[in-house]
Amino acid sequence: MEAKNKKLLVSQDLATHLTALVVDDNMISRKIHEKLLKNAGIRNQGVGNGKEAVDIHFYGQSFDLILMDMDMPIMNGIQATKKLRSMGICSMIVGVSSRSMESEIQQFMEAGLDDYQLKPLTKTKLSSILDKINSNLTYKSKSNHVI
Repeated sequence: MEAKNKKLLVSQDLATHLTALVVDDNMISRKIHEKLLKNAGIRNQGVGNGKEAVDIHFYGQSFDLILMDMDMPIMNGIQATKKLRSMGICSMIVGVSSRSMESEIQQFMEAGLDDYQLKPLTKTKLSSILDKINSNLTYKSKSNHVI
């Protein structure tokens, strides 16, 4: 039990330094995800479609985490993820969608996602995402100090 609590503390400490972008055309889903991130101490902002996500990065803003819906007008999550990756964006991009067919999830993952979660995002799912970010940062930190 104590180890589990320590793990959550590590995630919460990490969260206070992270920024996130929520990309979802459904305002209710977007607000729920923004509030969940805020409650975890993660500074975040939301946009309503993939083009807005691409534009915000094009104009120089960056985020540690991008939560990307699949089905959106103007530019969907697959198109936006491909474009962000082609722009050299290395942020962790997590698909958050109600789509559950394996072929649809696979297509989204192949666009350049790091992870996929079914809607709605929960504290448990967010904790899993933060653990992956923490693992990536720990690995990068160790590999930068190799002699």
